[in-house]
Amino acid sequence: KWLEYIKIPRVIGSSLVIGLLIISVGFAGFALRGQVQSIIGKLPEVSKKLTTAFASKRGDPITNIQKVQIAANQVESATDSVANAVAPKKSQKVYVVMDENKFKLGDFLWRGSLGIFGFIGEAITMAFLAYFLLLSGDTFKRKLVRLTGPSLSRKKITVNILEDINESIQRYMFMLLITNVMIGLAMWVTFRMLGLENAGAWAVAAGFLHVVPYFGPVVTAGATGIAAYMQFESIGMAMLVAGSTMLIATIIGVFLTTWMTGRIAKMNSAAVFISLLFFTWLWGVWGMLLGIPIIVIIKVACVHIEHLQPVAEILGE
Repeated sequence: KWLEYIKIPRVIGSSLVIGLLIISVGFAGFALRGQVQSIIGKLPEVSKKLTTAFASKRGDPITNIQKVQIAANQVESATDSVANAVAPKKSQKVYVVMDENKFKLGDFLWRGSLGIFGFIGEAITMAFLAYFLLLSGDTFKRKLVRLTGPSLSRKKITVNILEDINESIQRYMFMLLITNVMIGLAMWVTFRMLGLENAGAWAVAAGFLHVVPYFGPVVTAGATGIAAYMQFESIGMAMLVAGSTMLIATIIGVFLTTWMTGRIAKMNSAAVFISLLFFTWLWGVWGMLLGIPIIVIIKVACVHIEHLQPVAEILGE
């Protein structure tokens, strides 16, 4: 809007916005490339140490399922021996028990790397989608108003809904920007105080993952806890780092994010969590990112439409 106000064509303005966004992300990645490469370079060591730790804790004992299988084989062998004693000899059956459920961390990391490439491809697709939406401007708004028919009251209701949706989404995105920056700064200071290596990269990752409610802080805590265990070789330090991560995310999420979200859309926590689960099941990672804005849009629309106001009441506080 501001670029259009100063007489810059929409094509150039949309290109500038998307270009600046991509350049900012690229600059941040370039500034943190050393720390990211250090984290990636330690992945084989992480795989080896975690595999060794699991093996030492487990000691490769016989599991309960394997004990049941052995007992069943012994009973079956006993019954076969009794049957063979009174019946003609038949070809002996051989049973092979194959354990195919062993967890291989290397395969898990490989699948994770493939998922990262898929995520990058989806991010590029979303960048093109955002560009074309910016390029379209108010086209869809005018079309929606036109589709309501000749009734002036319906057109006013449609315009009010679209304006409220626009304001709610803008406030929500501004809230995400503020809270994520605060999360990143708090994480960086905490990680530096605890002596965690690559504190900047982990802080940036924590800020980005905090966009996803509930699940993002859990992933951050798990990843930083593993990193702390690899560096300090102490479960206590790993728990301290992971606990600090969860504490910061909880304080900012509960006291700041909840307050700001309530000011924006007045949504109850159960509706937010259920909608997040639904859109995650529907669209995966992108569902986590887009679920809350979509449910905010639905809530605002239901408030202005009379026969949908019960839905707004259910979604509200």
